Amino acid sequence: MNKASSLYGKSLYDLAKEEHLEKEILEEMSCVKTLLEENPEYYSLLAEPSIPKKERLSLLDQAFATELQPYLLNFLKLLLEKGLVRGFKESYKTYKALYQEDQGIAEALVTSAVPLQEEQKSALIEKLQKLCAKTIILSEKIDPKVLGGLKVEVAGKTLDGTVSARLKEIRKTVNEVVL
Repeated sequence: MNKASSLYGKSLYDLAKEEHLEKEILEEMSCVKTLLEENPEYYSLLAEPSIPKKERLSLLDQAFATELQPYLLNFLKLLLEKGLVRGFKESYKTYKALYQEDQGIAEALVTSAVPLQEEQKSALIEKLQKLCAKTIILSEKIDPKVLGGLKVEVAGKTLDGTVSARLKEIRKTVNEVVL
């Protein structure tokens, strides 16, 4: 389902780009994603095969006909008809990634044992922007298991400078040594 959902998300992005509606549809998709996350029972209702498709399509019209771009509403209907409505989040991720790529934006996730200070965040963003040649949106995750150092995931790459990763490397080297 993920592959199909990603393909549909890419197709929607291509259409939105052609119509110069990329940002508007992204914002609307974000609202729909939030609404579906906050109301999982509605998500289940849309995906329920025992309810006729016609009724489920009508539910989408009732909820979104005046709120969404027709392209996005038709996209949701298409996902419903193809049995991929649960793949909307994946479609959204794909669409968002394509939009950010076109805008020269990359999301980075930094994992550290303790929260970073603002100066550290700024310095990290600056270095990542030089490395990726993109504007960086930084998200922070705190995980005491890393012990120290940073793990950064950006543009499909992982830069792991954590103490726990170094200890794993040392453990692997020691285990490889034959006594």
